[in-house]
Amino acid sequence: MEQELWDSDIDNERLQELLAEDFFEFGRSGRVWYRKDTITTVRQKKDIIFPLPEFHIRLLDENITQVTYDSAFTYDDGVVEHTHRSSIWSRTTNGWELRFHQGTPFSLPLENGE
Repeated sequence: MEQELWDSDIDNERLQELLAEDFFEFGRSGRVWYRKDTITTVRQKKDIIFPLPEFHIRLLDENITQVTYDSAFTYDDGVVEHTHRSSIWSRTTNGWELRFHQGTPFSLPLENGE
């Protein structure tokens, strides 16, 4: 489901199924995104690496899980962004819903170790 959210072709109905009513995100830019913002924002095509690197699932209890991974994608102008990501999902009567997401930018170490 986490990887499905990266699909720029995901339709709004599916997005609404996956995002909890109280969903919010601390974006890599520092902006806070709420459910309504996420659903109404035009999604741009991104060249992202799949499967998501460093993907880990940690069960916090039987109905709450934390998903962590790194994302790296390249924009059309060649700029590459690397981000540590963390999501909190909760199991409801409707299935799993994303409650919270955070993206924290990071830089890869230079090849010469600097």
